Amino acid sequence: MNDNSNTIAGWTLAGCFAALGLTIVGGMIYKSHEPKKEGYPVEAVDEGGGDAGAAEVPIATLLPTADAAKGAEVFKKCGACHTINQGGANGIGPNLYATVGEAVATGKGGFAFSDALKAKGGKWGFDELNAWLTSPRKYAPGTKMTFAGLSNPKDRADVILYLNSQGSNLPLPPPPAAGAAPASGKPATATAPASPSDGKGAAAAGAETVGNPSAASGAPSKDPNAVKRAGK
Repeated sequence: MNDNSNTIAGWTLAGCFAALGLTIVGGMIYKSHEPKKEGYPVEAVDEGGGDAGAAEVPIATLLPTADAAKGAEVFKKCGACHTINQGGANGIGPNLYATVGEAVATGKGGFAFSDALKAKGGKWGFDELNAWLTSPRKYAPGTKMTFAGLSNPKDRADVILYLNSQGSNLPLPPPPAAGAAPASGKPATATAPASPSDGKGAAAAGAETVGNPSAASGAPSKDPNAVKRAGK
């Protein structure tokens, strides 16, 4: 028994030494080093849909070339919560038949819309749907809809065209004219002509123009007393 115990203990101890030696040798061969160059940073996805005010192609520009069939494919992402057939039942979200042009957060068989969406008011126009599909939570903070949105403008145009084909069939908005000024822009004012170098002469010229409009146009004066004054 003593010999067997010693033999077992010896083999066990030898195995421990062998494992320790292999660990040391392996550490010497395969050394870990800090990378000379850091990896590429990975940016997190913005579930809020990004900046709605960023330079975005107007949806009216994309709709003429949109594809309703592709929109139907993209809409499958919405199928878990929405139906779109006429008379379809509400699910987690409302039935979306004839949604384009409809008042926001009304009807739909008494669906319980969130207060955030009710507060938006208005109608589901093409621009409104585009903003909503870009980021529901950004369009109506506090909405119950958890869908992050569609970041691809082409996908949104396809889906909106598909939605429009399901019971709405509204005419598409005309694309904006090329080079059209923004709605808030003001036409540039005409540049005033250079004033005479003599400030007094400019003031006199301005006073005479006001007193005698024909002087501004270069036409002969119709003032009957002008000739008399000139002859004095």
